Amino acid sequence: MEEKSFDYMNVIPLVDIMLVLLTIVLMVSTFVASGSIPVRLPVASQQNKEARLKTATVTIDQNNVIYFESTMTTLSGLTEKVRDLARETPLIIKADQNITVQSCVNVLDLLTNAGFKKIGLQTEPARQ
Repeated sequence: MEEKSFDYMNVIPLVDIMLVLLTIVLMVSTFVASGSIPVRLPVASQQNKEARLKTATVTIDQNNVIYFESTMTTLSGLTEKVRDLARETPLIIKADQNITVQSCVNVLDLLTNAGFKKIGLQTEPARQ
């Protein structure tokens, strides 16, 4: 029996397998990065309490009255109250849906000029 010589190697099946493996690795790494895979985290005896930042709340009621942490204030008073907060503190603006847009923009502008980067506007889900 005569053996045929081996002139070339067909690499197409090898490339197909490598592409499938690459696809699997990319999909799994995406799930891990986005947190879609449930993971039980280990428990530590001590946690860094300084790492947790308290959220501050600014409320604007239907009469355009401003409250900081449930205490009535003005725009200038709000400037004084947020002066002592760390600039990394998350701020939530709770504004009544019937206020003028300018009232909300004034508060947002004041907080942005004070150096806060984490500012959110709280909303409710729409009812159907």
